[in-house]
Amino acid sequence: MTSALWVVIPAFDEEHGIGATLAALAAQRDTDFAVVVVDNNSSDRTVEVVRAFAAEHPVPPIAVITEQQKGTGAAADTGMRHAITQGATWVARTDADCLPAPEWTQRIKAGFDSGLRLVSGQLLPRTDEGVSWLDRTIIRVALEVASIFGKVRSGNRGSKYLGPYVMTPGCNMAITAELYLAAGGFPRTAIEDLHEDRALVNAVRTITTDYGLRRDVRVYGSNRRVRAWGIRKTLAWYADHRYRPEVVDIR
Repeated sequence: MTSALWVVIPAFDEEHGIGATLAALAAQRDTDFAVVVVDNNSSDRTVEVVRAFAAEHPVPPIAVITEQQKGTGAAADTGMRHAITQGATWVARTDADCLPAPEWTQRIKAGFDSGLRLVSGQLLPRTDEGVSWLDRTIIRVALEVASIFGKVRSGNRGSKYLGPYVMTPGCNMAITAELYLAAGGFPRTAIEDLHEDRALVNAVRTITTDYGLRRDVRVYGSNRRVRAWGIRKTLAWYADHRYRPEVVDIR
C-alpha cells in the first residue's frame, strides 16, 4: 500500500455496522487511498466482517491490525502511527459507525492542497437510524453551539495557543503525518477518560495556525447514543462527560 492518504478506523464490536462504513469508503469518488481498521480487542466478528469485505472489494486496499489497550485514543493512535510507518503523507480518521460522504477523500485532499495541515470536517447526524427529524435538528444545532462555545471555553484558551480553537471531531478529521507526530498524536486514552480529538487539536494549536474547518468534508455520524440515552444526556456526555453512564460502548 503506497497511497499518500490513509484512513484509520478504530473499531470495537462493530460487526453489525462497520460494513456500511467500509461501503461508504469503497464508494468514494477518489479511491486513491488505503484503509487500516484497528480492532480494539473486539469480542464479536468485527475482524471477520472487515476481512470478508476487503476480499470482495480490493479498492481501496484494507488492512486490519490489533490494539488490545482499551480506548478510542489508543486504537486511533496505533492506526495513525501504523499508516505513517507505511509511508502515509496524510492520515485521516473516521469511526466504525460513520458514513463519509462520497466526496470525502476528494475534499480532504483539496483541504491539504489549500495549505492546511489539519483538516477539520463537518459532522452531521445519520438519517438511517430511526432518529426523528426533530432530534437530528437538535443535534445539528447543538454541534454548532458547541463549536462556538469551544472558542471561549477556558480549557481551550491561553497564550500558548497560536490560533483559535476549532472543533475537530475525531470521526471526521485529517492531518499531515509530520504534524501528527510533532503534536504527539492522539492521547492513548479511553473514550470515557478524555476527548482525544480535542486534546489533539489543542496540541496542534501550539505548533501552527495551518488548520481549519472545511464544511465540504462531511461525515454522517451515528445517533445510537441518542437512541439509548436521549438527547439531553447525550449532549451532556459530549460536552464534558457530565453524564457518565455505566455502559459507554453502546451497540
